[in-house]
Amino acid sequence: MKLIAPDYYAGFSCLMGDCRHSCCAGWEIDVDDEALSRFRAVPGALGDRLRGSIDEDGDGARFRLTEDGRCPFLNGEGLCDLILSLGEDCLCQICADHPRFRNFFSDRTEIGLGLCCEAAGRLILSRREPVRLVKLSDDGLEDPILPEEEALTGLRGRLIALAQDRSTTVEVRASRLLQASGLAFDPDSRRWTAFFRSLERLDEDWTSRLDALDSAPPAPLPESEPWETAFEQLLVYLLYRHLPGALDDGDVSGRIAFAALIFRLLRDLCGADMARGGRNGLDGLVELARLYSSEIEYSDENLTALLDEIHRRSS
Repeated sequence: MKLIAPDYYAGFSCLMGDCRHSCCAGWEIDVDDEALSRFRAVPGALGDRLRGSIDEDGDGARFRLTEDGRCPFLNGEGLCDLILSLGEDCLCQICADHPRFRNFFSDRTEIGLGLCCEAAGRLILSRREPVRLVKLSDDGLEDPILPEEEALTGLRGRLIALAQDRSTTVEVRASRLLQASGLAFDPDSRRWTAFFRSLERLDEDWTSRLDALDSAPPAPLPESEPWETAFEQLLVYLLYRHLPGALDDGDVSGRIAFAALIFRLLRDLCGADMARGGRNGLDGLVELARLYSSEIEYSDENLTALLDEIHRRSS
């Protein structure tokens, strides 16, 4: 079995106390069975504190968040008391993994970094070179790839090549992706804001960004660095992360169109920020990508609803 990742993957490191949007706040933190067993065996005052901070019911175990939605082990310096006391090996699976995601194939596992993390977002969106997929590890066994997986990864490779075709603008490349999906709908972001507001939302800042897009036309973004490559990296990320999901739901066309739609949404949200004198440049895009990812990518319900809406508007 092989482990595959984008070639920027090894460059990731957590901002720890310097992170402005800690993954230890605002999220439900599940405790897996293996971690729960480890936590039950921790002696002394820390063990008592651990066991007193976990709720268990028929749906599993999770940390009991503080009144302001923080993990009970996130200290005032933005660091994890568990890591400081026990080391990183003590973490439950969700904490050890975040912001990583995985897609599983018969011959390999693909791993990547999610845009909901500001450090990952900056690493991905500031990259100037075209992304390549690299092998992180290989057990030497030649597991056969299923025909449907081979077809999908071949298609994804061609779509990524299209997204990285720097002989034309990234706007043109996104339009060609939408054409390649075979779906016809209006990608104008201002026609989608009401739908995005209808989804479950975590952060009112996301709502205010959608409202701002409604209130005035977005400013056009320059067809120059760093915008062109930043949005190229966004397209590649969306294709790499989301197209493998079609192996489960069969929705190849919807997932390609999804990439084109999210491209347009984030581009227009950046333009709306510029129009009202807000943050622009890479900092603004990283923050918008973080909001999008937290609101859509990390909610199976929202992601499914968006794919369904894409097809509804294409019928």
